[in-house]
Amino acid sequence: MANDTSEKTPLLDNEDDSSEYRRSREQVKSLYLKASSQKSGIIAPEDLYCRNTINISASNSNFQDIKEADYIVAIFVVAFDTRTGNIIEWCKPEDSDLDGVEFKAMASGSHTILKDFIYFKKDNLYGLSCFENMPVESELERGARMKSVGILATSYTSLYRHMQFLENQVRHQLETPGRYEQLRAFWEDRKGSLPMSNPGRSLLSPMTEIPRADMRITHPAGCFSQFLKFFGEQIFVLWKYALLRRRILFFSPPPIGVVCYRVYCACCLARHTIPEIPEKPLKPHFYVNIADIDRLETEVSYLACTTEKIFQEKSHLYDVYVDNQNVETHIPSLQDMLRLNDSDRDKYSKLLNQRSEELYSRDMEDDEVADDEQVFITFFTEQNNRIFQTLLDVASTSDRTLTMDHMRSMGLDPVRDRQFVMDLVELHGIDVMLVIDNPCCGV
Repeated sequence: MANDTSEKTPLLDNEDDSSEYRRSREQVKSLYLKASSQKSGIIAPEDLYCRNTINISASNSNFQDIKEADYIVAIFVVAFDTRTGNIIEWCKPEDSDLDGVEFKAMASGSHTILKDFIYFKKDNLYGLSCFENMPVESELERGARMKSVGILATSYTSLYRHMQFLENQVRHQLETPGRYEQLRAFWEDRKGSLPMSNPGRSLLSPMTEIPRADMRITHPAGCFSQFLKFFGEQIFVLWKYALLRRRILFFSPPPIGVVCYRVYCACCLARHTIPEIPEKPLKPHFYVNIADIDRLETEVSYLACTTEKIFQEKSHLYDVYVDNQNVETHIPSLQDMLRLNDSDRDKYSKLLNQRSEELYSRDMEDDEVADDEQVFITFFTEQNNRIFQTLLDVASTSDRTLTMDHMRSMGLDPVRDRQFVMDLVELHGIDVMLVIDNPCCGV
């Protein structure tokens, strides 16, 4: 078990649910405002939901115009019925396969909070929903009316730009139940036209998932800095597990929205640009519940989050379990990686220093969010590139011997990171010999 960090004062621990939700929402709104400020003229709020070109943060501090097809394939309203539980109240198209979405769009335990947002996966589609719990004077509704409004799309790269619309609509559905005119108009304007080789294939077919898009545009502003502050040095424990493509499950009580961001950030830890090492992106499942158990049993690598504590007992479903800041694993070969070493602490210091230098170089011109993203992705991409390139260089030599000096040049501890390197070269089939204190072990 990793060292307990409960004595820290993490970014998210000492604030109530509503304040964390507001900050996350404000960061999303600021993304639109900063984007529109780069253009001449003012963009009307309603235009934010019908433009095909938007300005969004990329891997540098400038906003770029990215033309992005909106493959939205369904829109829906989920309600909590006091007699039958979660139900699909309304959807477009009416014949959508939304089986199980009613339990993903309204996470388990949501009755304990007022607001949340949830990213999730449905087959090969990705969804985003906004949830709200409104007190009402109704015995039939037991004093609370709870609904979620969400969308399904073929990729998660553009979901966040619809969050404000979904948030407004769930409030509208709570205050004026049964009024779906704005949702119908949104659907008619934004419904996807999918590129299909088989024109007869259903929109919700598993084959409609488009290729992996650039993950840099999928997140609301600020999630990288939150991720870094929340986990601190332990980010390098997660980094090793992500690079080894392990099954990583994050647990947290509701609200789950900010934990969905952690899933995305953890995916970015394993990025690299070495062509000889095929990049195998970790699969972000985002929010999962007990209905996903059969699917998770078939996955050899994934990242997900849940509000259901029962998952902790089902250790066959995951390799690494992250309960807020507490990282644990039941896999013997992975347990040594839970303990931070001096090389990990050195990398963490370098990451913080690079972040400070970048922010200073920008003179803090309100670009902190974008710079955090740039520093985070660049740092881990370069770190991973250094490791893979060194391993490939050693594999091309006559004796293929990986020495302690090689380990240090990769930013790794020659002894404490030995198992990590052995697992990594085995995963990618890199033919090297690892030498520690003279004894050698063929890998």
